[in-house]
Amino acid sequence: MVFKKLRQAMGIGGPQIETTLQNPNTQPGGVVRGEITLIGGEHDSNIKSLNLALRSRVEVESGDSEHVADLEYAKVSLAGGFELDDGSRHSIPFEFNIPWEAPLTHMYGRPLLGTTVGLATELEVAGAVDPGDLDPIVVQPLPAQERILEAFGNLGFRFRNADCEKGRIYGVNQKLPFYQEIEFTPPPQYASGVKQLEVTFVAYPDSMDVVLELDKRGGMFTEGHDSFSRFKVDYATVGNTDWEGQLNGFLQDAGRRKGFF
Repeated sequence: MVFKKLRQAMGIGGPQIETTLQNPNTQPGGVVRGEITLIGGEHDSNIKSLNLALRSRVEVESGDSEHVADLEYAKVSLAGGFELDDGSRHSIPFEFNIPWEAPLTHMYGRPLLGTTVGLATELEVAGAVDPGDLDPIVVQPLPAQERILEAFGNLGFRFRNADCEKGRIYGVNQKLPFYQEIEFTPPPQYASGVKQLEVTFVAYPDSMDVVLELDKRGGMFTEGHDSFSRFKVDYATVGNTDWEGQLNGFLQDAGRRKGFF
């Protein structure tokens, strides 16, 4: 048992739910497996539905204000429409497919502060819904993502923070309603023109788009504005490229176009 949580689902004497993950570690496009056990309370319960939902903390802009919300972007229905007798146990195994575009929670082997990913067990009993708390999921980088991040580290960029923002990146085949930005502080050789560098991965089964942004000026992700740099990485050939040289070329070329270097 890697993770276990037991909570009261529906008031005093109501059913309880026990969620166990075999392993909370995964990658974009991976699978999280586990088991949910419903434990009958002091009286029979009519279980309307039992669902698992994937959520992340996302920044949402609304007019001139901004707030943070736990956004649900993948869901699996596990059971429903049955009676749970008092004191009985009902166990349900599950497999949850993690979307390819799921944000990373770890980088360079350390937690990526600013990003949360978790599974919530949602239980509906006789019309009352318990949305559940988040059971944390560890989303490690794909090998191709790790290679790009490693290259930035080798060029001297240092991680600053990460967040997820609701919205869509223009020109990218994005499925989820939000994207993750991983922000880096530039090394001295780029500092004269680059205040910050933000990296966004939009992953697919065989390849991924990588979007680089210098800063937030000019509405980078709105139609009619080109992103600082965008390129595709093929998983099968990612190891055949000098990414340090390639990324340096992207940075120098884009910097010259913008008059930074």
